[in-house]
Amino acid sequence: MLTVGCDIGALTTKAAAIRDGVLLKCEVVPSRPRAVQSATDVMDKLLSGLGIQYRDIDYCISTGYGRNLVPFANGNMSEISCHGRGAQWLVPSVRTVIDGGGQDCKAIRVDGQGRLIDFRMNTKCAAGTGKALELMAKSLGVDVSELGPLSLQSKDPVIMNKPCCILTQIEVKRLIFEGRNRADIAAGANDVVAREIMHLVRDVGQENDIAVTGGVAKNAGLVKCLERHLGVVTVRLEVDPQFVGAIGAAVLAADACRQAAGRLSSDGSPP
Repeated sequence: MLTVGCDIGALTTKAAAIRDGVLLKCEVVPSRPRAVQSATDVMDKLLSGLGIQYRDIDYCISTGYGRNLVPFANGNMSEISCHGRGAQWLVPSVRTVIDGGGQDCKAIRVDGQGRLIDFRMNTKCAAGTGKALELMAKSLGVDVSELGPLSLQSKDPVIMNKPCCILTQIEVKRLIFEGRNRADIAAGANDVVAREIMHLVRDVGQENDIAVTGGVAKNAGLVKCLERHLGVVTVRLEVDPQFVGAIGAAVLAADACRQAAGRLSSDGSPP
């Protein structure tokens, strides 16, 4: 059985293929203006790499922005369910998932089968998201990918107390003007975002083990701040964390495929 998950994000679109419980391949492309364009781009890339065609897929589930608009998907699920299922499938002990995306952040609690129990999501502004980190990195004069490694060099992190990412961006510029060490500013920027995420986790009800997924998980400095605030070492996933949503969608597709086969075998009727 070959199943595929397609995760259309605000910045990137990901796809993952699973055959009989084994992760075969993941691919990522930049997201385009239309969801169907993004989904087609990443699926074409994935299938080409595997040497297969659309007709070889037994079931496909789409997730993320525009998930209802993917013509080749057999069904769709929220990214909350997909990240929860994907993280728990990769590490069965996971019970809390922090999904840090470009435009939003979610704290998700799941059961022992990766099913959603509860979640919390940032509201009102971009605090706690990849966008907030991107704005602060820009003010600091570095690429967002450099923010984590730079912050790990800090000896005396600055303390920032403005959760609004626009106000924090202004504060970063002020600190630069005052001559503060750039690594210390980077550490402060990661810490203020980590504190916003911590509140989501506390609100949903922290339950260990905890996994961090999404693009934000690539920021080692931010993850370190999160671990300090939450008092626990997060689990390490053996895949790129930005693929967890697509992997979860592929796992849910396999679940749906088995359920359909079970209904067919039990009563002889089509699913």
